[in-house]
Amino acid sequence: MIRIPRPVVPAAVCLTALALLTACTAGAATTSGGYAGQQMPGMQAPMTLAMPQPITANPNDPMKSQLRGAKTFDLGLMLVDGTGYTIYRYDRDSTDPSRSNCNDACAAKWVPVKAGGPAPIDVDPSLIGQITRDDGTQQATLAGWPLYHFTGDSEPADTSGQGADQAWYPIAPDGKKITLTQDEWRQNAFGV
Repeated sequence: MIRIPRPVVPAAVCLTALALLTACTAGAATTSGGYAGQQMPGMQAPMTLAMPQPITANPNDPMKSQLRGAKTFDLGLMLVDGTGYTIYRYDRDSTDPSRSNCNDACAAKWVPVKAGGPAPIDVDPSLIGQITRDDGTQQATLAGWPLYHFTGDSEPADTSGQGADQAWYPIAPDGKKITLTQDEWRQNAFGV
């Protein structure tokens, strides 16, 4: 006779019931009277979530100009825009006086953050400024650093541009560049 440990039996019963309940409700919510795609009375329509769009999708969105502090799991506190995309600084720009050295092809890849966005969140407003670029547009600055989005970031909090050309880095809400992971344990959590 095989003995099954006591704690295993209730767990197995719960998992079986959950699997049956999920299977039954999934079929009931999508069909009615044998017609797929119709909704049963009293059931809510399925929720549709918008997928994040790359920065190039709508660079004129005013939320792309909002500055926010955001705590990330690996880089600590960093600056993002109102849609959650990472904001970068360029080490080859100057801060005294504030000047962008990223123009033409560079500015097509590293999109300048437009000045005059919605009120900042978790960022000291006294650090926020603006400059007039060579093309006449206004660009936001933080602690004197002109700010940019990277077209290679495909989703919010993505930091694909970090360290590019050894000059592009995410920027912290105080204007300092972020070069290293804040949590050394997470830096190599998977041993790669």
